[in-house]
Amino acid sequence: MTNNDRRKLWTKLGIPADVARRAARRLQPEAKRLVFIGRARDDGRILRMTPRAAAAWRRMQAAAAEDGVTLLALSAFRSVARQSTIIRRKLARGQNIEAILRASALPGCSEHHTGRALDLGSPGHLKLEVSFARTQEFRWLKHHAAKFGFYLSYPRGNRQGIAYEPWHWCWRLEGRD
Repeated sequence: MTNNDRRKLWTKLGIPADVARRAARRLQPEAKRLVFIGRARDDGRILRMTPRAAAAWRRMQAAAAEDGVTLLALSAFRSVARQSTIIRRKLARGQNIEAILRASALPGCSEHHTGRALDLGSPGHLKLEVSFARTQEFRWLKHHAAKFGFYLSYPRGNRQGIAYEPWHWCWRLEGRD
């Protein structure tokens, strides 16, 4: 999808021009090569990541398990088309676009497109909720995730203007795949 195609999509979704202008600086490449990392707990859809990010995820998940912490992947790669569908569904439910964009990235701007982002949970937290920040799994991630190249993308007060997402972690090592 070209940048022009993304802009046309944003217009169809009713994205204000000033929001689109700012978002254009945050475009994310859509991953081309992905590997299986498991299935989503809620609907069984296949979860995929780029090969190197997937390997880092497996190492981090294993290290957490050694410490008695169970990390579960709830979401991973998401195409631009799927991101568009998510936004369309929210619009159809009557949410306004400004509120949607505080919780969801524009199609083309989500780190999930890169195949390097994960939404994480734990056995007691299988939904994307701020309460995940009070779990031992989140505390473990805060202390150890960077060793595996994963970083919390949307801390409180982040510059992207996205709501706090303690579950969203992205692999950001040099030599990305």
